Amino acid sequence: MKIRTFAELIELKAKTASIFPFLLGLGYSLYHYHLAQPLALTIYFIAMFLFNCFVDIWDNYNDYHNAVDTEDYQKNTNIIGRENISLSTIKGLLAFFFFGSLILGLIVAMMTGWAVFWLGLLCYAVGVFYAGGPKPLSSLPVGEWLSGITMGYVIFLICVYINTYGSFVWTWQTIGATFLVALPNTLLIANLMLANNTCDLEEDEANHRFTIVHYIGKSAALLWWKLALILAFVAVVVAVILGLLSPVLLVILLISPLMVKLAKPYLHRQIKRETFIVSVKILMIFQLVQVLLLFISLIHF
Repeated sequence: MKIRTFAELIELKAKTASIFPFLLGLGYSLYHYHLAQPLALTIYFIAMFLFNCFVDIWDNYNDYHNAVDTEDYQKNTNIIGRENISLSTIKGLLAFFFFGSLILGLIVAMMTGWAVFWLGLLCYAVGVFYAGGPKPLSSLPVGEWLSGITMGYVIFLICVYINTYGSFVWTWQTIGATFLVALPNTLLIANLMLANNTCDLEEDEANHRFTIVHYIGKSAALLWWKLALILAFVAVVVAVILGLLSPVLLVILLISPLMVKLAKPYLHRQIKRETFIVSVKILMIFQLVQVLLLFISLIHF
């Protein structure tokens, strides 16, 4: 298999969606708790990356296997059919990534506490059933929020817990604080999935996948998308006001005009090959600036 094909199969370009919440969790642990556990964190990162690869291959496999449109989508659009990848190869990769991540995840749980196991189990359940099972979550009107919460918040929360497992206290205040800090990532990752489903509405309906866009329509989906982007900035401001983040994070407001400029083409036309990239760019830029500012705030001038 060519490297380019493998990169597309595991959707390498989209890996920043999970890597930045991890980095945000590390930065928040250092800023708020002044703690980090490098060894456990490194193992967790590898486990997280491997499982993310599993989920993307699993998604492609199930889309290929369950496709109703066998002539066009299965043979020409889905990467497995388009690149003529053998199903035995796909199954081998799925087993490697799944069990590799599971073993490493269990090692981290034994090192830091079983809260990691239960949070990880939630991620595994969403990852497996997002594209698999008789009623995949991706074909239901809950896929956007489940992906946003697991990738945007739970990855972040596990990272914070691993770094602070000796002093982390499970209270509603702690959960609320961590959720607020991770809320921008949660909203924008959900937005990424929403944009994907908005662009793919007709194709999804042809393959009997009825996402939230099918029920609320494109106009409401676009309104939701805009409001989520605005709320991402609001969440940062509120977190700073509450003392959860440094005032340095307010610099992120300076990129708001760029976000408006980037959003216009997508809001005008929702075409997968032309404007879906807008959501990807907005997510990557926001995450990058957020993480950079958080690590800059760790420097004592």
